[in-house]
This record gives sequence, C-alpha cells and structure tokens, in this order.
Amino acid sequence: MLIVRELGIEIGARRILDPVSFTVGNGEKVGLVGRNGAGKSTLLSVLLGQTPEHLRITGSVQQQGRVSHLPQEPVPGGLGVEPIGLSHVLSARGIDQLDAEMQHARHALAADPTEETIERFTALEEEFRERGGYEAESEVARLAAGLGLAEDLLLEDLDSLSGGQRRRVDLMRVLYEQPETMVLDEPTNHLDKAAKRWLFDELDRFRGTVLVISHDLPLLDKSIDRVLALRDGQLREYKGNYSKFLEQEEVRRLSEEKMAMHQGEQIDRMKSLADSMRGQTAARARLAKVLDRKVEKLEDNRVEVTKKEKKVNFRLPPPPRSGDVPMTVENIAVRYGTLDVLKDVNFITRRGDRIVIVGKNGAGKSSLLRCLAGTQTSQGGTVKFGANVTVGYFAQEHEQLDFSKTVLAHLDNATVVTEVQRRALLGAFGLKGSAAHQMPGTLSGGERAKLALAILAASDANLLLLDEPTNNLDPASVLALGEMMGQWSGTIVAVSHEREFVEAMRPTHAVLLPEEYFDLWRDDYMDLIERR
Repeated sequence: MLIVRELGIEIGARRILDPVSFTVGNGEKVGLVGRNGAGKSTLLSVLLGQTPEHLRITGSVQQQGRVSHLPQEPVPGGLGVEPIGLSHVLSARGIDQLDAEMQHARHALAADPTEETIERFTALEEEFRERGGYEAESEVARLAAGLGLAEDLLLEDLDSLSGGQRRRVDLMRVLYEQPETMVLDEPTNHLDKAAKRWLFDELDRFRGTVLVISHDLPLLDKSIDRVLALRDGQLREYKGNYSKFLEQEEVRRLSEEKMAMHQGEQIDRMKSLADSMRGQTAARARLAKVLDRKVEKLEDNRVEVTKKEKKVNFRLPPPPRSGDVPMTVENIAVRYGTLDVLKDVNFITRRGDRIVIVGKNGAGKSSLLRCLAGTQTSQGGTVKFGANVTVGYFAQEHEQLDFSKTVLAHLDNATVVTEVQRRALLGAFGLKGSAAHQMPGTLSGGERAKLALAILAASDANLLLLDEPTNNLDPASVLALGEMMGQWSGTIVAVSHEREFVEAMRPTHAVLLPEEYFDLWRDDYMDLIERR
C-alpha cells in the first residue's frame, strides 16, 4: 500500500508533478500511464524512496507492507550471493544467504559436533524451512516454466544472459518474493505471447497491490482496475482499465470543450452589452463596470480544455548514397564457452534493404548484431562493408551513450553544427527544453532510446543496425519509429519483437535463427516476431 500526500516533483526549471495526494490501496491493480518523458519513471523512483539528488521533492510518500520492484534496467550481477540467476531469484526471500550459512554450519557441525554448532545448524535449518527453502526448487521451476525460461539458464552467469532471458529472471524474483505490493516497470518487455498470458494470469491471482508502468495495452486492459494518468505535470485518476480510461478522458475533453464554448459565448455577450452601455447615462456606465468585473471573473475561472495528444513524428535525414552492396556477412560464428550460439551465418545486403533478424531469446540475435557493429569479436567469419558505408548502431542497453555527458553534449561531434540545430533535433525526438542539459542516467528508458535515435539522426549513417529500438517506447512512438524506418532510403538490419514496428518498417528480408537461413520476407514470418 502507498499513501501519497501533497507530492510535488521538480527537475531544474521543469515541474514533473504538481502537488497531488492519492492512495494505492490494498489489493488494487493500478496502471501509471503517460507519454515518454512525462515523468512516470521519475515518479516511480520517488514512490519507492529512491530519490535522485537532482530532484526537488515536496510532500510525503508512506509505504505499508513489503514492496518489491521490477526495474526497467537489470542490476549488473544480480542481488544474490552468487552472480547467477538462481541465487538472484532466491535472494528475494534471503534463501540463498541462508543456504550458504547452512552449508558453513553443516561443515562446522561435522568437524566439531558441539552443543553450540548443533544449535546453530538447527536454528538456521528451521528458518530455512519457515521461509520455504525446501519448496524453493519446485516454486522456481514453476515460474521458469510459466515464463518460458530453460531451468539450466538459472545456473549461468547473469551477465551472460540475453536481454529477454534476464528480464524473465528479474520477473521471477519479484513473483517469488510474494510481497504485499509489486511495482512493475515495463514487465512485458521481451516476453512472448505465451509468457504474457501466463503473467496476466499470475497478476489476476495475486491478492496484493500492483502498480504497473507499461506500454503494453493488453496488460493494462486485462490486469488493472484503476489508471493514474500523468501529463503536463498533472496526475489524474480514472476508475476502470485502460480502454475505460481512454473513453473517460475523451468524454472529459468533450465536456471541457462544451463548457469552454459556453463560457466564451457568455463572455462575448457580456462584453458586447457592457460596450453598448458605455458613454450613456451614469447608471448604465456603472452597470457596464459591473459587467466588466463579471467578465474578468469568468475569464479567471475559464475552463482549460485538455488538448489531444499530438501525433508523434520522427525523421531521419536522407543518408549519403552507399555502394550497391553495403554489407556482406560470411560464415559468422559465435561461441560462449562450450556453447555454440552461431555456427555459420551468411547473408548479403543490397542498398535500401530492410532486414529483420528473427528468433527466440538466446538464439544469438544480439550477438550477431554486435558482431556486425564491431563491438563484439566473432569466433569465425568476416563482415565486409561496401563503398561509402557509414554504420550507425542502436544498442539494446544503450551502451553507445556516455553517462558522463549531457544529452546535448552527445551531439558535439554530429553533422548538426549550432546549438539551436542540436536542440531542434533533440526536440524532434521528444527531448525538449531542460532535457538537453540532463545526464542520461536521469532519463527514462524511453527517453534514452530517443536520445540514441537522435544521435543516429545527427550522423552520416547509411547502414543502421538496430537492436530492439522500441523497448520502453510508448505505442505512438513505436508506430512513428516504424514509419520513419519504412520511409528511409538507407539500409537497415534490425532485431525487434514489436509487431507494429516491423509492419510499419515494411521489411524486405529475414535472417532466421537458429536455422541461420536468409530469405525474402514473407508475411508468415510476422507470426514469429512476437516469439521470444
């Protein structure tokens, strides 16, 4: 449960949240919605008590009961005793630490079975049992099966997992903890349809409180009963699911328009009447002044009509012309230890191709893209670039961003010269005003994605390598990004599980993994896009 009293948030000269009070009560399922950059992730950090230094906060937030958080970005190495998935999951109840202490106590008991060592081991074992340690294996297996994660991956180093695999492990940890309140930030990122359905059912069965940020509309429709909508610094509450919220918001807007029009007509009528009385008798002149005061009062209390959300438009400049064959990929092989992820990948790009790499999580999609970008060394094969080719790489975890530089400074070496031009470019991708002087670490996941896109737009790249560019983007931005890529005249190789983005991009070819097969795009490949 969360109790919020007169909470206000500011960053620099920008007000993220006007002071507001609300409660997320026991058993409620609440969706926090808003466009990228509205301040949802910032608000979430404040609700969780993780207040960054750059924020100015007024009011208070009170948590009741145990709160578990699924962050947008994973914690490197996890939170367990060991940097593996199983330890990370079990750490939610402290079972990994207890198990390590039990092993130490067992060895001490075997070496010297004194009353002290016996009591120590007995106490630890009792606590282990009470926390569900002996049922942990079956519980973890159930969660892994529901989310479509192979159990053997739980014994792998967390930092070696793909983005989708790591997302599943983090979800398992939150669900395994069984807290009173779950705070979930984009929980369906990287999940396929089957895993999403399973997660929806888990949230339905969960008897505690859920606060979720998500751009996954089916999740918001199925799993929530109340909406908190953040826009232009105002937080408004709506009862019902996301579809009901959209209906209520439109009814509200139409009502505001009607009331504003009625007020405007009243004001015009009173002004006209007051003007007609001026210069006549003293009594009429006094009446005109009375009408003037009424007009002022009406104008002061005039209804502000909520504006419709603007359509999102992104634009990449026309790229320099490359050679007819921008890139040739021959015999690429990738191995992690004894595991062969890619064995023999081959394909050729032609200028203007839009190629989608398709495959489940762990099939090697991101590994292949990193090899093409030159940020990872393959164990075999070559990548050859044609004449006049400049590569632009969008990394899934935004590794191309420098977290020690401001947003604006990321464009210092770009083709846009003046600060005015750079600000205009950032604004075109939704990073406006004071956001230019923020550090990437203070941006939401969606805003970081937009910064990475702005960097690509400011370069001379004519071959784009895109690894999950739509993660954390709102639905309008996902569609806008796909439309932009579909109209761009350069060459694209992309990894994406977002059907709307791929459809709008209008792909020409596919690389199928793990089959390692290159083919012309076929409509039935679209069914594989949401498989993870």
